Amino acid sequence: MNAPTATSLLDTTPFLARRQRLLDRMAAAGGGVAILPTAPEVARNRDTQYPYRHDSYFYYLSGFREPGAVVVLVAGAEPKQILFCREKDEEREIWDGFRYGPDAAREVFGFDEAWTIGDFDRRLPELLANQPLMWFSLGNDAEWDARVTRALNAVRANARTGIVPPHSVRDLRAELDEMRLVKDSFEIDIMRRAGAISAEAHCRAMRATRPGRFEYEIEAELLHHFRRSGSQYPAYTSIVAAGANACILHYVENDRRIADGDLLLIDAGCELDGYASDITRSFPANGHFSGPQRAVYELVLAAQHAARAAIRPGAHWNEPHDAAVKVLAQGMLDLKLLEGSLDAVLEKGDYRRFYMHRTGHWLGMDVHDAGEYKVGGDWRPLEAGMVLTVEPGCYIRPAADVPEAFWNIGIRIEDDALVTADGCEYLTDGVPREVVDIEALMRDAHAAA
Repeated sequence: MNAPTATSLLDTTPFLARRQRLLDRMAAAGGGVAILPTAPEVARNRDTQYPYRHDSYFYYLSGFREPGAVVVLVAGAEPKQILFCREKDEEREIWDGFRYGPDAAREVFGFDEAWTIGDFDRRLPELLANQPLMWFSLGNDAEWDARVTRALNAVRANARTGIVPPHSVRDLRAELDEMRLVKDSFEIDIMRRAGAISAEAHCRAMRATRPGRFEYEIEAELLHHFRRSGSQYPAYTSIVAAGANACILHYVENDRRIADGDLLLIDAGCELDGYASDITRSFPANGHFSGPQRAVYELVLAAQHAARAAIRPGAHWNEPHDAAVKVLAQGMLDLKLLEGSLDAVLEKGDYRRFYMHRTGHWLGMDVHDAGEYKVGGDWRPLEAGMVLTVEPGCYIRPAADVPEAFWNIGIRIEDDALVTADGCEYLTDGVPREVVDIEALMRDAHAAA
């Protein structure tokens, strides 16, 4: 059996470079052995499983997508890059599909050695012997914690022969978090393509939206475009929220009929070759913003513009959020949603009644990607190559002290921002966000229909 074409054409150069970078960082910290398993397969029900998705950290270093695999890196005077994977088994391939097996995997993915996963428990104590550090992420998987602990105890049991076990454990994921924060050109190219696919899908969803259709019908338009464009999966469960549902931040039922006069909030993005995109748009189902809808929408859009202007190398993580909050809070005062002075609203946090989340998060292999937001107690400075979302919002539930014209208006506008040398680039510019452009797109779609 031959490997799938897409996999056989994988450029493994970036993965080799990342493994070498990690080995260099390990060596600088004293050497040792890093152990990184991929994700297990998970049963959905009885004899079926969820579609398999590799562990992001594992894939970041290996490019290898099969389950039942572990990367082991040995730093120091004689560095090694080792892959443990499933054995070649033509009978299982008839049922489950292609397997590389150790020999082909070593050659294709550029490892020094490759062994079957069945050899792992026997070989790990040998690899840990006389090593100063073990790099592993304890606490993420109890089964793997126990497995690695057994290997450590096997090394300790030979102490009287002069063999020395690692004297301490370092958190491997923390080290990889720092590496994953700044994307290389290979990653950025994929994320640009993912952003373009998701933007096209949002445009398709806008064109398909009509009062009387169900939220799940619009979700189907998104999923259709993701898959037909080469995306392997949605990056997360799509949110297609009409009317009052748009005021539920993580609404995913997607089963309500869309009414005339509703705003539709869509938060959806595809995953392409292991990398996520994340877009939100809010638009009128009938193609025309009402006065109150437009007022709130333009407030959120102004907040997004302010946040985007604050993104640049050297700016700290919280500056885009602070910029968005200031615009939103003033707008809430202007719309009579809040009372008092701007300083008081900001100091007391009254704006959180209508805007209760942050303005962004890291984006990459995971939708909420790896990386700390503070370093040494201070907000992290932004660097070129980081990718973050920019997603202010305003969610107005019915209440006695809220003007009725604004009830059940929920708006979020979200784009994916790459920090560049002199500012930022939106990777998701292919879907309109200005009122005039949204209404024009929908007007043309309705006319064509």
